[in-house]
Amino acid sequence: MISSTIVSVALPQIITALKGTQSQYTWVVTASLLTATASTPIWGRLADLYNKKTLLQVAVVLFLVGSVACGFAQNTAQLIGFRAVQGLGMGALQVLVQVIIAAIIPPKERGRYNGYLGGVMAVATVGGPLLGGLIADTDWLGWRWCFFISVPFCVVAWALLFKTLKIETVRREGVVIDYAGATLIAAGVSLLLIWITFVDNSFAWISWQTGVMVGGVVVILSAALWVESRAKEPVVPLHVIRQRTPALAILASLAVGMAMFGGAVFLGQYYQVGRGFSPTEAGLMTIPLMVGVLLSSTISGQVISRTGRVRPWIIAGAGILTVGFLGLSLIDHNTSIWLIIPSMVLVGTGVGMAMQNLVLAMQNTVALHDLGAASGAITFFRSLGGTIGVSILGAILANQVAAGVREGHPLPVAFADATGHIFLVSAGIAALGVIATLFFRPAPLRETVEKEDAPVPAGVGG
Repeated sequence: MISSTIVSVALPQIITALKGTQSQYTWVVTASLLTATASTPIWGRLADLYNKKTLLQVAVVLFLVGSVACGFAQNTAQLIGFRAVQGLGMGALQVLVQVIIAAIIPPKERGRYNGYLGGVMAVATVGGPLLGGLIADTDWLGWRWCFFISVPFCVVAWALLFKTLKIETVRREGVVIDYAGATLIAAGVSLLLIWITFVDNSFAWISWQTGVMVGGVVVILSAALWVESRAKEPVVPLHVIRQRTPALAILASLAVGMAMFGGAVFLGQYYQVGRGFSPTEAGLMTIPLMVGVLLSSTISGQVISRTGRVRPWIIAGAGILTVGFLGLSLIDHNTSIWLIIPSMVLVGTGVGMAMQNLVLAMQNTVALHDLGAASGAITFFRSLGGTIGVSILGAILANQVAAGVREGHPLPVAFADATGHIFLVSAGIAALGVIATLFFRPAPLRETVEKEDAPVPAGVGG
């Protein structure tokens, strides 16, 4: 999680040092996001078929190798390629950690563990830019330490996993890997993310490039849907995502991901570009967001483990997230920092209450043999939502800033004033998540790892 955000404030320094271009600037971020998002459902399905501990250790090594290689990159082309490798490890780690927790902890007890996990994600998400800013502002470290800093964490994590993680290996005969489905899903998602990355920058929304890419996405993902409906061991089991609770959890995660990731990215830019703070200061300014996530995810997790009820927390979280973004939509270049802090705390609180508990609600609905695929699916859509959110909000922000400059405003003033508009859009997206959660009908959290009843038929609520 740190590695996905730490480079954001150091990128100008990195691209300058490696003599890169503006398009390569974008791809340093996109390469890891692309491979992480596209590979998430595949890693989730592999976790249903093979030893989870081994897969997690492989993921740690893969991420370690990618991180070290990024630190030693001699040009931007190498850095982009190594970031793609790093992204494969990132995607694996994000889903496998959740799958392993779900495989050894019953849903009713899992709430507090998801709370701890949410707290770690919060610290990493907000702490990444802060750490990146400190590294960028420290002459004797240099940008390469944005990648090298992951190495000791990887080594310690691998050693602890090897020594302490005990998880039963369930050997299944006649395992068949859905290579066709995996390839089509990865290709379709990759093309979609490429289009999202470049639309409104390299070409217009209505253009032949958009037509070709969007048409290609529709064709490829339609073929993937056809293959998945006939595969013996599909990467994304359709009988799972057709159920009421998983389908609504995915929809809500998509909305929360779009609002949260998009909003968090541009909040940091607001402080730097619109208000003139340094990278380190901008990172410190986002601490209230981190505090909100940390406290709410931990407290809600503890209460859910005691009560077994997850739905009220998810609905409340989505609602609080919406209110927080409505508060942030009022900011401009004159807004007092003290007036921004309460809204940031609300956004963080909403994320902490909703995001990980959506995963928990979905995991509680599916059988153990579909746990990895279900976890991979919801993580995938959350990441996809974040990517789409950043692209859409970025396009809106760019148009608003350009309009403000044309009206005679200085760039910082135009940027700060335009930021409020994208938070209003974020509030609208988050409200869609509220609507999805209102239709939730999750069963009480079970006290066993495996479902004791038969799988829920397609189309029946959980």
